[in-house]
Amino acid sequence: MPLQIVRNDITTMKVDAIINAANESLLGGGGVDGAIHRAAGPELLAECRTLGGCKTGQAKITKGYRLPAKFVIHTVGPIWRGGSHRERELLASAYRSSLEVALAHQCETVAFPLISSGVYGYPKDQALKVAVDTIGDFLLAHDMTVYLVIFDRAAYTISGKLFADIVAYIDDRYVDAHTDSRETQRRRIAMTSIAMEEEVWMPAPCTSAPFGLDEALSKLDESFSQMLLRKIDECGMTDAQCYKKANIDRKLFSKIRSDVYYKPSKPTAMAFAIALELPLEEAQEMLGKAGFAFSHASKFDIIVEYFIAHQNYNIFEINEALFAFGQSLLGG
Repeated sequence: MPLQIVRNDITTMKVDAIINAANESLLGGGGVDGAIHRAAGPELLAECRTLGGCKTGQAKITKGYRLPAKFVIHTVGPIWRGGSHRERELLASAYRSSLEVALAHQCETVAFPLISSGVYGYPKDQALKVAVDTIGDFLLAHDMTVYLVIFDRAAYTISGKLFADIVAYIDDRYVDAHTDSRETQRRRIAMTSIAMEEEVWMPAPCTSAPFGLDEALSKLDESFSQMLLRKIDECGMTDAQCYKKANIDRKLFSKIRSDVYYKPSKPTAMAFAIALELPLEEAQEMLGKAGFAFSHASKFDIIVEYFIAHQNYNIFEINEALFAFGQSLLGG
């Protein structure tokens, strides 16, 4: 999964490079900066003294010393001054510059904190959106695994309105499945069975089919892999555009492409449906090819359904919401 949101201590991450949210002096400070310097040892400060500081929005690299990471990339995020002093531009630049330095040093795995969201006062929900948008754009053009490391739940916030909308959407669909009495559930199942029987015995009016019988029969036996590749072609996408948009690792996509009977995980199947921007009915069909179905007994499913219903197919924004609700992320 190219972009993952994880709850961890960034100083313990075993990656090629961790990003330090530093100040312009690069001589250490509080928060993440101080924790990284303590974990790396005094050698890190000694090297930082030779760098001559760093401007806001830029990045510089040092060795990792006693850290599990090979490198530390130091970047300076903006101090929040109300949002009218180029804060978003500078914060995006801090992420982008760090990624470019990592790429130049052939780093394949990188871990970021949520830059500027601590003592620099950048609103956490806005800082998160800048981080996800900037990293997501970079990953559309480059192969790299990036972790956005959240130390604790208090450090992670999505938009209050989005959170409230999703809670309401979940409540409207999730409560019925979990609060009905057993007798009510039995009656619902019985009524559904009767309706299905009636539907079977009531012949539908004869109308012209939207496609030929041969095509219909071929789709009946279509595997997940075959449907995926067909949809990629129909959407006019390249394979790389699709798996990057789906937050899918290239190696996993190669497995799916080469094995017609490959059965992906549910988050992976859903990720492809999102990348292809399928409406709910077609997303359900694709999920069925992998052996799954949308369920209103699952908050994960309902949250993904919410975004499809609102025609928001940004997988990184969906993953922000899934993480906020303690659910698995889309991708693979």
